[in-house]
Amino acid sequence: MNHTPPMIDGICASRLYLEKLPTPPSTIFAFLCQKFPHIAPQQWQERFYQGLVLGHDFVALHIHSPYHHGQTIYYYREVVDEVVVPFEHHIIFENTDIMVVDKPHFLTVSPAGEYVKQTLLTRLKHETGNPDLSPIHRLDRETAGLILISKNPATRHLYQALFAKRTITKTYHAIAPFDKNLITPLDINLHLERGEPFYTMRVNPDKTPNTHTHLSLLDVKAEFAKYELRPTTGKLHQLRVHLHHLGIPIKNDPYYPQICHKAKADFGQPLQLLAHALAFVDPINGTDYFFQSKQTLVL
Repeated sequence: MNHTPPMIDGICASRLYLEKLPTPPSTIFAFLCQKFPHIAPQQWQERFYQGLVLGHDFVALHIHSPYHHGQTIYYYREVVDEVVVPFEHHIIFENTDIMVVDKPHFLTVSPAGEYVKQTLLTRLKHETGNPDLSPIHRLDRETAGLILISKNPATRHLYQALFAKRTITKTYHAIAPFDKNLITPLDINLHLERGEPFYTMRVNPDKTPNTHTHLSLLDVKAEFAKYELRPTTGKLHQLRVHLHHLGIPIKNDPYYPQICHKAKADFGQPLQLLAHALAFVDPINGTDYFFQSKQTLVL
């Protein structure tokens, strides 16, 4: 028997262990409502009715199935009224171990929170039928461009090591205000830590730098410029915080310098940040690879 149930439209089942509780609920349905209070009971009812909650043998459970600790169940996630992202991804390279994908703006990489179907990973799994796809590195929802995807769990660690050992070159393009007093090229070394609110990052000038980005100027037009960014570390929002710290926040950034929440279906004014290129020596076949996004940022 396979270790997990089959995918449904690119969505893999989530695995959940039924723990021993001081006061166990009578049914698995009651346990799920208790464990995930942010999900309405009506949604769990609908998942049971649609056969989207399975037992350890992958057989659909019903709403009155009793709770027994020590069992493992599976369920398929969904988001009611999930907004469709009207932009396409493009696979620009693949072999037996990896694929390189050109991601559009506004498409989250992995299922999380309010995004499940409308994620790059779900789309790719549905397109390829491969449930083992996994991103090797991070790329924000707002950022477009290249991301490296593992196809083979047996070799995934070899490609993860490229990032851990910093033997892969990542090149980004960004459009931000032009500051004639900023001398480029320059190296940015800062300590980044979680900010407030929790999904943002901030600079702590009192701590040893834990991030590095090399910045150079590519072009200037009126009050804006196109910059090339080459990070050697990969902290959350690193490039966005680095440019904000320099006084040149990236154009259309919804978090820096201030948070500006937009409607879910608002796809105007994309963040002007592009993962432009990836270069590395393949750890399996020794090939020198250089990949470049087909997307561009226009001044």
